[in-house]
Amino acid sequence: MQNLETDILIVGTGLAGLSLAKYLSEQNPKLQITLLSKTSIDECNTYYAQGGIAVVHDFIKDSYQQHIQDTLLAGKGLCDKKVVEHVITEAPARLQELIQWGVELDKNNSGDLDLGLEGGHSQNRIVHHKDKTGLEIETKLIQVVQNLANVTIRTSFFATDILLDNQKCIGIIGFDEKSEVTSIVAKATVLATGGSGQVFGVTSNPFVSTGDGVAMAYRAGAKLEKMKYIQFHPTALYEPNKSQAFLITEAIRGFGAHILNQKMERFVFQYHPDGELATRDVVSKAISDQMKKEHSKHVWLDVRHLPIETFKTKFPKVYNYCFENGIDVSKDLIPIAPAAHYQCGGIVVDETGATSIKQLYAIGECSHTGLHGANRLASNSLLEAIVYAHDLANHLISSVDAIKLNKSEITPIRYKNIHHDQILQFKNQLQHFMKYDALYTSGKNTEKVYEMVTEMSKRFKMKFKNYNSHPFLCETYNLIQTAEIILKDCLPKKYRVKSIKKEKTIS
Repeated sequence: MQNLETDILIVGTGLAGLSLAKYLSEQNPKLQITLLSKTSIDECNTYYAQGGIAVVHDFIKDSYQQHIQDTLLAGKGLCDKKVVEHVITEAPARLQELIQWGVELDKNNSGDLDLGLEGGHSQNRIVHHKDKTGLEIETKLIQVVQNLANVTIRTSFFATDILLDNQKCIGIIGFDEKSEVTSIVAKATVLATGGSGQVFGVTSNPFVSTGDGVAMAYRAGAKLEKMKYIQFHPTALYEPNKSQAFLITEAIRGFGAHILNQKMERFVFQYHPDGELATRDVVSKAISDQMKKEHSKHVWLDVRHLPIETFKTKFPKVYNYCFENGIDVSKDLIPIAPAAHYQCGGIVVDETGATSIKQLYAIGECSHTGLHGANRLASNSLLEAIVYAHDLANHLISSVDAIKLNKSEITPIRYKNIHHDQILQFKNQLQHFMKYDALYTSGKNTEKVYEMVTEMSKRFKMKFKNYNSHPFLCETYNLIQTAEIILKDCLPKKYRVKSIKKEKTIS
């Protein structure tokens, strides 16, 4: 077993992790910073983000107060107002830093930033790079961070658990690119592991989004909050038998697209006066209800009335993907259905990104800052990631020198070979259980799914109890454990008490 050391350990290489490394390196080039990516450096939710970043830029038509109010309304009264105010007022400064790092954003005919409109926003304020903003940000930040002399990037490294000593985090343990068990001891450990979309049968998230950070933090005893608030994106392309859904960016509805049922009616206005530009939770519920009413597997997105050449320029990724899959958006309707998209809750952190465990931090989608409440406002996620990366960097720069590396002896872990097919059966079964209706229908239905998942969890632990560890085994257990956490948080109080009693009886 390898035992490595670093000053700052960052698990995750999306916008949160990469920008944190950049901020830290700028302020202290002597710090040893290690970045871990589970697969390739660019395989993360940031890479797939299409829409953009919500930033107040036009102070004549827009204001911080309007963006704050839009965020609070989207969050259904469960946002932390101080956090909302902080993130939104910091946005322009953080945006300028992204531009300084080489990120290119679309301009209008006047040469100023082109501002898009998305659901839940009262003004145009979404800065973007066509319909592939995340790809642009991820690509440019990778180039920047790869040139930092004090940053080591380790790809294909799967962190499995947090190392604790006297209730303090001293690093992580996991598998390196050769599947060798490796521990990394650090003065500060940062989880920037992204979301948990792969828990669900259909998701816009890539295959690496398996709730690793949340599950590791939970096992270590960190406080979690609002895990039941999983946001479903209303307009994912409906492709039968495909679990990773292609996202049809929200900005297309801001551009004027219509959502139609099988009778060709714009039905979303029955749920909200803003129609297609209502918040994601409202539009997803409207679509889900309509699909049940019509016994259909999808509804339609109609862009046929929009100027096609402008559409191609603004949304080349969506246009090309649809065309390659037999959909000419200038003539054809686009089949869409909701897909699990974003984890609004997560590991509870304070204003610096610190968790309830000393020397353990979390930023990005795996964290719960209080910004999103019950439902994230479109294009606030990348914003949150970079604002908290900046704030955490400032905190670590002022505090990390006082921390000594803990070089306690780590017990070696050995594992046996195991067939992937045995584990895959559990993953497939979990994703079959986990659908929109499991979270957003009745308490009885949620309780039923919760009981099935907890029973499956017991079978999983029993079947593999003699296997100390294995990368795919650990990842699948993270999925199952995260699903249990989400469902348990979803249960209304009367069902939650009932289910807990059943668990105690079984054990």
